This record gives sequence, C-alpha cells and structure tokens, in this order.
Amino acid sequence: MSRIGKRPVALPDGVTAEISGRDLSVKGPKGTLSMTFVDEVRFSLEDEGILVTPANDTKKARSHWGMQRTLVANLVEGVTEGYTKVLEINGVGYRAQLQGKTLKLQLGFSHDVDYDIPEGIEVKTPDQTTIEISGIDKQKVGQVAAEIRKWRKPEPYKGKGIKYRGEYIFRKEGKKK
Repeated sequence: MSRIGKRPVALPDGVTAEISGRDLSVKGPKGTLSMTFVDEVRFSLEDEGILVTPANDTKKARSHWGMQRTLVANLVEGVTEGYTKVLEINGVGYRAQLQGKTLKLQLGFSHDVDYDIPEGIEVKTPDQTTIEISGIDKQKVGQVAAEIRKWRKPEPYKGKGIKYRGEYIFRKEGKKK
C-alpha cells in the first residue's frame, strides 16, 4: 500500500478540478494545468479532494499509484503558489542579464550565451550573479534551471560556475608544489 497514494489531494479555496476521461484539468488563481493519467490508476473527485487509487492489484499499478498522486499534488500547488528555483553564478567576469525574452549569460566563453526563455516561465535577475526562475509547472521550471546550469556546472576546485541556491559543492584541494 502506498502511504502517499492513500491520501487525497486537497483542493484549496479558489481551485477547481475537472475530470474528462483520462484527463485532469486544475484551474486556480495563477492559471490552468492539465495532465493525462496512466491506465493503471483510477481517480475521482470527492468532497475532501482528488482521490487516486490503483486500477488493479498488479505491481505496475501499485508503482504508478504514489507517483500519479504526487503529480496531481504538484498541479494543485502550481496553480495556487507556483514554483521558483534560484541559480547563483560564481566566478570572475561571470554574469547574467535579462534582455526581453532572452537571458544573456557571460560565462568565460569567447562568446555570450543567449538562452531563449520558453512560454509560461518568468525569469528575473535581481543582480548580475542571481537568476530567479518561476512558473506554475514544476517540471518546466526545473528543466529551464537545469538547461541554464549545464552551460557552466560548478567545478570542485574554486567553485566557479552556476549552482542552485543551497547546493553543496564538494571542494577538492589543489595540486601541491
């Protein structure tokens, strides 16, 4: 039995859910998100919220149960509060600035890196070494943050590069003379 899957996903005030076939659509103050359920789970709209249950007693159905419930919870949290990831840039001459719908990164290459911001994602640069990525879709926010970070991952000797706020960089000792 899935401990996560057993709990219904509560719908806060101002959030409505609509089920049509295998599709679930959640509408809230920040926007609308939808997802398609896998065949191994069943879902229903109850008084206490959205209830996800396995369709049968197979191993595959039980393994999808908790994950599908978590995806529904992410939809509800996204349309009510949204998600934010913060990236920090460390390094001499490394900086970021926002120009319209393009993020211009200077990361020590011979050229600037221009990253086009996708629809549904909002990017802010409070200062030259901080990038705030926010949106209602958790997967999209994480994907954009990962794509920006991959341009210059933090290296272990000096810690230069782009890292998530709060990420621990394992530091190595340099070469001895």
